[in-house]
Parts: sequence; structure tokens; C-alpha cells
Amino acid sequence: MIIRQKHVFFCVVLATSISLKAQQISAPKFGKGLMNISGKDSTWSMNFSARVQYLTSTTWQEEDGSYAGPESNSLIRRSRLKFKGFAYHPSLTYKIELALSNRDIAGGSSFTSDAPRIILDASVKWNFYKNWSIQFGQAKLPGNIERVISSSKLALVDRSLLNSKFNIDRDFGLQLKHKFNLNEKFIVKETFAISQGEGRNVSKGNIGGHQYTARLDLLPFGNFKSDGDYEGDDIRREKKPKLLIGVAYDYNNNAVKTRSNMGSYMTTDYGMFETDIKTFFINSHFKYNGFSFMGEYADRNTNDAFSKNSDGSLTGDLVSVGSAISLQSGYVLPSNIAITGRYTNINFDKIVTNNNDITQYTLGLSKYVEKHKLKIQSDMTYEDSMFSDDKIFYRLQFEIHF
Repeated sequence: MIIRQKHVFFCVVLATSISLKAQQISAPKFGKGLMNISGKDSTWSMNFSARVQYLTSTTWQEEDGSYAGPESNSLIRRSRLKFKGFAYHPSLTYKIELALSNRDIAGGSSFTSDAPRIILDASVKWNFYKNWSIQFGQAKLPGNIERVISSSKLALVDRSLLNSKFNIDRDFGLQLKHKFNLNEKFIVKETFAISQGEGRNVSKGNIGGHQYTARLDLLPFGNFKSDGDYEGDDIRREKKPKLLIGVAYDYNNNAVKTRSNMGSYMTTDYGMFETDIKTFFINSHFKYNGFSFMGEYADRNTNDAFSKNSDGSLTGDLVSVGSAISLQSGYVLPSNIAITGRYTNINFDKIVTNNNDITQYTLGLSKYVEKHKLKIQSDMTYEDSMFSDDKIFYRLQFEIHF
């Protein structure tokens, strides 16, 4: 048995070495991926990278006028593998991102074949004509800016409460992207998407209708450095003011989940309750010489918020309609230490919950060792709720991204 295992190991090593001889492999510098591979005939390429976030959090909750606790928790918040490159021609690119941590892959159900939701992104994009491209597969929808910004490039430990309650996340479908210049500096970017409408990794559907999303970005002062419009702090220190103003609209026809393509399924005695859900976003992002400001507004509404059985009785599920605002500002010191503050307010309609007015105040401190590839971040949040006990959260996170 041992001899047989040695033979298998030898065959694997031999096959790998033979395969590698037929390719050009180089190890990039830190933060640029673990490996760059390109075909000998230059018909394909692959960049492979990995990242991990380690998170420790502590919570104090108000009870009878004083704060009880603390309650602490430590976990691997995110652990991911990423692959990107081109196939056949540089105009045909691909992206694959796989999740490994428990929180990333949670949410499996009969609609995902009772399997963990390991795949985050799996898409191909074809730049078929000048500034036009089309993307197919599972990817982030063009919704609120904070969601589109990678979790590895946030200015604070994690996204705001606005994002957790109103974002439209990922879905499987088709996206058409285009950009053009109004003048020498003013850039306009448009994205249109049609998707299944039930979230990522769904293998049994489409149950309701489809989801239609459009986003428009205006950059009056030109492009940010290295796509910095979709990066939290101004760690690249823009030498001239840069501004993004964006709007997005999402229409989920006959949606069957409580938060458009997110939340829980609205199950009834005859199948699924279906209702049209509309989500609207306004975003802005400004950067100049280490200073940054990001503002977001979200609003969700529907023609019928209450899930009903065939006899008209309520099932208990309802659409999370309401609005939210989040304002975030920060400054990166020359020592690459950043101070960031955020204000977030959530206003659900009263039909959703009595605790419909929630406000959070967050103050964060970050140290960027190698930009967002190697950093330590911490923040503290005070949450003021109308009909629940107030809370204080403290979070400490370390990220390494090869």
C-alpha cells in the first residue's frame, strides 16, 4: 500500500513538472498574486491569488441603564481564492472567485441543491467593440457603490448597515458595459444587467420573473488612480480632486425573496408569493490628497409587501421596504495610518418592524502596510435603536492578500 501511494505521488509530481515546462511561470511581487501563468503561444493567461481576513469582535449591550458584557467572537471572516486572466484573445477575459470560510459559504438550501455556496464569481467578459463589453455568468450586480467595492478594499472593517439591509449582491446573468467621454475629462460609465433574480449559486429556478439593473456613473474630473473610485480610503493620494456621482435602479419582476434577490424565500401554501420589488440607489465618492468622502442613499419599495396564502391569510414573510443613508469620510496620513468615520441611518416602513429607526456611528483606525494587501483595521460602533437596547461594537481585523 505504501509503495502504491509513493507511485501515485511520483506520477503527480512528474505530471506537474511536465505541465509546467510547457508554460511560462513567474512569481509576482507581494500583493500581485501567487502565480502568473501564460501559454507558450500567448493564447491564454492566469493570475492566481489568495486572501484571508481574521476578525475579532466584542459587543456590549445596554441593560437597565448600563452596558452588559462583553461578548466576544473570533473567526476567519473571509478566506478566498481568485483566478483571472484571458482566454484565446486579450479581449476575452474571465474571473473566478471561490469562498472557503464558513460565513462566506453559508446559506445553502434546496434551491442551491443543499450545497455550500462556494462560488462567488464565475464570469467571462468580452470587449467586443471599442468601449463596449458584455459579461456573462455570476458576478456582482451594478448596485450600490459600497457593495461593488471589494471587501478587501474597504476603509472600515466591514460595510455599513445600509449595505447589509438593501444591497442586491451577486446574481447569474448578462451585463452590458459601456463608457464614453463628454469632453477631455468628463467620463460617463453605463452598466445594464439582466439576471435570474434569486441570488448566487441558485441551481433550481428561475421561480419568479427576472431582475433588471441599470447603473450610471459620472466622473466629471476624469478617472481616479488605479480604479480608486471603487476603493475605500484615498491611499493613493489623488493629486487633483476626483469625484464620482452614481445612480442605480433595480427592478425585480415577480420577486420571491424578501429583499429582492436577497433575504428569505416567501413560501405559501400554493408555492411562492411573488411581488415586484424596486430598489433605488444614489452614490457619491470624492477623493483628494488623502481625504475621501463617500455618501449613499438607498430606497426599496414594492406593490405588495405582505406574503399571503391562497385564502388571503398572511404567512409572516414580508418585503423589507424602507430607506437608508450612509455617510463616510476619512483621511490617510503620510504614514499610511487612516482615520475614518461613518454615520448610517436605517428607516424601515412601520409595517416591517416597530424597530424601524436605527442609527449607527462608527469610528475606525487603519494601518496600511502594503496598501490593501497587508493591513490592520479596527473600528468601534455605537448603535442607537428606537425599540431595542443600544449596543457598542468593537472590531479588530487583519488582512493579508497575496
